[in-house]
Amino acid sequence: SAAGFPDVSNKDNTEAISVLNAVGVMLGDEDTGNFRPEDNVTRNEMAVILAKLILGSDADKYVGTCPFTDVPTWAQKYVAACYDNKIVVGRTESIYDGSAVVTAQEAAAMVLRVLGYEKLESTGTNWAQPVVAKANEIRLFKDVGSSATAPMDRNQVAQLALNALQADMVTTKLSGTVTTPDGTIVNMGE
Repeated sequence: SAAGFPDVSNKDNTEAISVLNAVGVMLGDEDTGNFRPEDNVTRNEMAVILAKLILGSDADKYVGTCPFTDVPTWAQKYVAACYDNKIVVGRTESIYDGSAVVTAQEAAAMVLRVLGYEKLESTGTNWAQPVVAKANEIRLFKDVGSSATAPMDRNQVAQLALNALQADMVTTKLSGTVTTPDGTIVNMGE
C-alpha cells in the first residue's frame, strides 16, 4: 500500500505521510497499522504535531506547565510547548478547546507562527484573511486540498506539515543586541 499503511492509497499525500511517519511526527495506529488519513485533526493533535516538528522528542521539559484545564494528559506537554512558544492560544485563559477540529486557517496560523510569522492576524471577524493570504503566498496549501474554513484531516495536515518543512523561515532584520526573556543577550549583528 502507499506510504506503508494499508489504509493509505495513491489518492492520499503519500510522500508527506511517509516523511512525517519516518521522522516520528505523525504515526499510525499501533494496533491496526492504519494511518487513518480521512480522520479529522483536533487542536490537541495539531499541537502535538507542531511540537514534535519544532522540538523533536524534547517536549518533556514542558510536563506540568500546561495553563489550560481542559487538555488531556497525553497532549498537555505538547500544548504547553506550543503555548509557551506562542504557536497556539486558548479560547480563554484557562480553556484551550483542544477537542475541537482544527480548520485550515487555524492550522495555517499555527504553522506560520512556527515559521516566524508572528503578527499576521488582524482583529475582528477577518482575523484569518492575512493568514490565508500569507499561507497561499508561501505555498503552505500546495496539494492540501482544503477550503480555509473546512476541518482538516490527517492526510491534509501531513501535506501542510511537509510544506512547512520545505518553507523558508522568517529571518530578522534587527541589528545590535536583543535581551531575551530569560536575560540572555543576543548579538544580532550590524
